[in-house]
Amino acid sequence: MGLDMYLDKRTYVKNWNHTKEEKHFDVSVKRGGEPYAPIKRDRIKQVVEEVCYWRKANQIHAWFVQNVQDGEDDCRDYWVSVEQLEKLLEDCKAALAAPDPSKIMPTCPGFFFGSVEYDDFYRQDLEETVEMLEALLEEDNSDADFYYRASW
Repeated sequence: MGLDMYLDKRTYVKNWNHTKEEKHFDVSVKRGGEPYAPIKRDRIKQVVEEVCYWRKANQIHAWFVQNVQDGEDDCRDYWVSVEQLEKLLEDCKAALAAPDPSKIMPTCPGFFFGSVEYDDFYRQDLEETVEMLEALLEEDNSDADFYYRASW
């Protein structure tokens, strides 16, 4: 129990008859090296990748609530633009360099949300977020949409 946070990358892969062949995706699911019969490849429309995961990184959650969710903290999926991810990356780097990071990335108290101290764990969450976002933003994300969700 506690604050778990996810950033998913969703890529639409449905193949339509009117789509050029070179734009078609070949997606299949295997189990034990064999095609998994209950999942029909022609019915797959989206591939969802969990590209970032945080646990009790409440300063990151607070950033999403304020910058993506219009202040609503309700455990729903929220679409996140690449520009917003770039801004989160910028804010994390700025907080790491700031003498008072609370002015840039404030913590957020909540039920099992973890520590609200500006300590080594706080810094570690920011550093890991920088690493994850830098790697993610280097990828080709032109066909993808991003969604953030938290649960507790």
